[in-house]
Amino acid sequence: MKKSLIITITTLCALNFAAKAQDGISELLKTAPGDATKLLNAYANPLFKGFGTGLNNGWTNTAKTKSLLHFDVRISASGVFVPTADKSFDVTKIGLSNNTRLKAGSPAITPTIGGEKGAATSTLELYSDGGLKIEEFKLPERVTPIIPAPQLQVTVGLIKHTDFTVRFIPKTKLSDNVGSVGMVGFGLKHNIMEDIFGGVGGKLVPFDLALAAGYTRFNYELPLEVRPSGNRVPDAQSAGKADFSNQRLEGHFSGVNIQALISKKLSVFTPFAAVGFNTAKTDVGLYGNFPVSNSIAVGSTGTYTVYTDPIKINQNSISDVKLDVGFQLDLAFFKFYASGSLAKYKSVTAGIGFGL
Repeated sequence: MKKSLIITITTLCALNFAAKAQDGISELLKTAPGDATKLLNAYANPLFKGFGTGLNNGWTNTAKTKSLLHFDVRISASGVFVPTADKSFDVTKIGLSNNTRLKAGSPAITPTIGGEKGAATSTLELYSDGGLKIEEFKLPERVTPIIPAPQLQVTVGLIKHTDFTVRFIPKTKLSDNVGSVGMVGFGLKHNIMEDIFGGVGGKLVPFDLALAAGYTRFNYELPLEVRPSGNRVPDAQSAGKADFSNQRLEGHFSGVNIQALISKKLSVFTPFAAVGFNTAKTDVGLYGNFPVSNSIAVGSTGTYTVYTDPIKINQNSISDVKLDVGFQLDLAFFKFYASGSLAKYKSVTAGIGFGL
């Protein structure tokens, strides 16, 4: 049952990107690597930021720490909302080369992966170095305005009012079309009230206060099938590079969350608030051989150039202050969690857990 829940959450997360990634990336890769990198980065920017934000959520919903060797297992998920400013981008402002041009009459503003439903997409034209038009293609449509992110973790109480948390999803192949996912992370939380008041903090003050930090890394791999367009053959420099069987997208998303929490247990209900700083890093690449048309088809045949490992994006996607407000409902060994986060990318998180 636990494995089914894990697969369900991670499948929902991966499907939102993979559903249109095959066709969308195929279109973006009709351009040479430099332009393809700029287009993919602009289109997927909300995914990078939203997923990094979501990975930093869900670590805890209370400042109170567990007794020695007491534990809980938690399964939760976040929905991160793409802000209006990141729902679209201007293709004429991202530095495309003269080989990739906006088609006359086509809108310059096109949706990102988190854009508005039904928004018109830009049509780009691909030109050879000699100025001849090779072909044209439409940029991909939006996929979802809410970026999902899963959290699966086990927390155990240590000595001196400290909790240790581990996040882990083994590399799991969901399907050939959706790809594979995996996750690892760890975190610490320390209740400082007992340090301040010498072991009688709970009796002197009506709340718990804690410091917490966590790190998460999520890995994603999606197989791709980008083939030469039309009836094209490899050019002279690409002869012998027609093996396209190992094409794949690899994404590695990592996040660090540091926060101070305050909470108060009221019978089975514990409200909490937290303020902290979170950062996220994105490392995305396309690996394998990818064909890009480089000449207009004459009769039934044209040519293409093969680029190996054409795209690599490595950047800090999030670095900001975050405010969390939420609660924990404790019903014997069963727990329910919910919270909302205010930051540049707002989000909500909910989950269930059980333990001592």
